[in-house]
Amino acid sequence: MEKKKIKWSEVLKKTLKLLFFLGIGVFFIWISVRKLTPEDVGHLKESARQVTRGSAWVFLFLAFLAGAFSNYVRALRNRQLLEPMGYNTRRSMVFYSVMVCYLANYIFPRLGEVLRCTFLQRYERVPFEKSLGTVVTERAVDFIIMMLIIISAFALNTGLMDTLHVGDMTLRESLHAKFSTTAGNRTLYIILGVVIVFIIVAVLTRKWWSKVAFFVKIKNFFVGIWQGLISIKDVRHPWLFIFYSLFIWVLWILETVFCFQAFDFLNGYTFIMIFSVFAMGNIGFLIGPGGIGTYPLIIAAMIVLYSGSSMYAPGLAAGWIGWGVQTLQVLVLGTFSLIATAFVKRRE
Repeated sequence: MEKKKIKWSEVLKKTLKLLFFLGIGVFFIWISVRKLTPEDVGHLKESARQVTRGSAWVFLFLAFLAGAFSNYVRALRNRQLLEPMGYNTRRSMVFYSVMVCYLANYIFPRLGEVLRCTFLQRYERVPFEKSLGTVVTERAVDFIIMMLIIISAFALNTGLMDTLHVGDMTLRESLHAKFSTTAGNRTLYIILGVVIVFIIVAVLTRKWWSKVAFFVKIKNFFVGIWQGLISIKDVRHPWLFIFYSLFIWVLWILETVFCFQAFDFLNGYTFIMIFSVFAMGNIGFLIGPGGIGTYPLIIAAMIVLYSGSSMYAPGLAAGWIGWGVQTLQVLVLGTFSLIATAFVKRRE
């Protein structure tokens, strides 16, 4: 039998990708700690120690459970998407595939989706391309909900525009002064003109850029989102699908609420504040693999926004603890899922 040749170019390409994504995390970790003074480091350590006192561990455990249950609800939603295609999958196996997906994505971004579909194909006999279609649908729905949450967070924090200052003016006054002048209007007209020219050029040169791999990937991304959205019409119980989709995010918000309750210096935060911190924190998971480096930095920045610069070190501690709870959940349940599948009988 002929041995399969190793494509060293592919190995090098994947290695460089892995190093790139890890480099992003390391870069943001360096950004977050490079200006910490010895006093700041002391505040950070003291803030982190709060989770070892009193009932703090109870709240962190509740946060762990909320995150774990959200992943189970995600599995139920995925199972619902597979039903119209004639696949009555086992809840346990779909949950295992979800957790293995998250675990793999911590190691190599986007590898998880492939493993998730491979697991369902191997153990539930669901064709790879069909399970991949349901993943696209889920990603599209989650992306829209996340954007709505971020927009809502901005809408709920319009009062900050009157407290943040740009020079001698508040942020609201600065924006009003900039865009109420002739120069500001001219800037808007220029931006609008550039957008129109870009659209015209894109339409006239569509035959050329449709052959460029980079632009094809962008096009396929948005086409996939659209196709995923319209495929929801085949779900047997659409209202249950909507409930699952919203409940996943409610549980994620609860996870952040419980994490905040573990710290004395965050107990006075209102729900709107926690909701806003949660909304912005999600951006960290989009930037860095598993949110490493980026999630704690964004959480610290939001806490500074509400409580002042003196809260940066405690906020960074809270961000890392919150990230640690989510990461621990993925490591524990993902590893358990890998082991459990070894004892699962494959369907004929």
